[in-house]
Amino acid sequence: MTIDDPRIRFAAFYGNPAIRTLAGAARWTISGRLGDDPNDPEVTRKAPIDLRSLLDHNRLRGAWSIDEQCLVVLDELTDRIPTATNTAFYLRASTDGLIVIDIEPDCPAPVAAQLLKLPDVLYAEESMSGRGFHLVTPLPDNFAAFPIAAGKRVLREEQGWYEILLDHWVTFTRRPLPPGALARPPTPCPPFASVADVYADLAQHARTATASAIDVNTGVDVPDIPGGPQIVRQTLAAARHRFKTLDHFDGDRSRYEFSVLGTLHRQMLNHLVEHISLGRRYSSSDLAWLLFQAAQQVIPARAKHNERRNGRPFLLDRAAAMVAQQESDA
Repeated sequence: MTIDDPRIRFAAFYGNPAIRTLAGAARWTISGRLGDDPNDPEVTRKAPIDLRSLLDHNRLRGAWSIDEQCLVVLDELTDRIPTATNTAFYLRASTDGLIVIDIEPDCPAPVAAQLLKLPDVLYAEESMSGRGFHLVTPLPDNFAAFPIAAGKRVLREEQGWYEILLDHWVTFTRRPLPPGALARPPTPCPPFASVADVYADLAQHARTATASAIDVNTGVDVPDIPGGPQIVRQTLAAARHRFKTLDHFDGDRSRYEFSVLGTLHRQMLNHLVEHISLGRRYSSSDLAWLLFQAAQQVIPARAKHNERRNGRPFLLDRAAAMVAQQESDA
């Protein structure tokens, strides 16, 4: 090893027992930009890369499979791309025996401090933004006690302050927290004594509803929606300064886009009221189409948007999923 070897530069990461547990799974890659032009809407700033294609064929593209067809073990990643600025891993909690608590940058300090002090944390680091944290912990003992939650990809805290990743990408910065960051919080905070407490708190709120995008039938053709263009304009104007940025989601485009759809949906409902007062009626399909039209104007285009889900454009399907979810929660 040389002084430039990442195993030396990031010794706390590579030597951590929890990380070594994950190291042998062929689910490692790097998260990066899929292009050179930052003004190109097709550029994905932080996306998991098909490392097999990059290493074997010098071809840069997004990871399309979460196994050895696209990904590698940690040692191969480290040896072949020692200058990588991060490592990305696809976590499967039930297989790996570990979960990741992802603390968002806007999480209140007392709450974050309580989570950082959990006794079960095996590895803790700063997130990509430098304002959030990743905590790797063992699968809690009560994992099987909440079967609905165990089948989720992510369990999110109600206000979005933190979440538990169960079947999801994790971008490791390899920047461990200094000892002082784990000091006991000086102010009152949630009574979490263990990871099991945090898991139970989120798991018991996991929805039992099975609402999904397919519950909203949008049809094939764009419908003639009364006042549609005006509703879209009003929605965009009201939502303009309310969107979170991609950095809030550590570069996770899917979470970012669904957040944008959620913001648009909330603002759109506010403006539908005046149109409904004119005697107009709007179906779930109408709302999905309007949401789709608004989203196209604010979400940067990327190759994935050219794909189809459930027989319709990807973003329209995501809009339908948002409508279904909100109606399920109502």
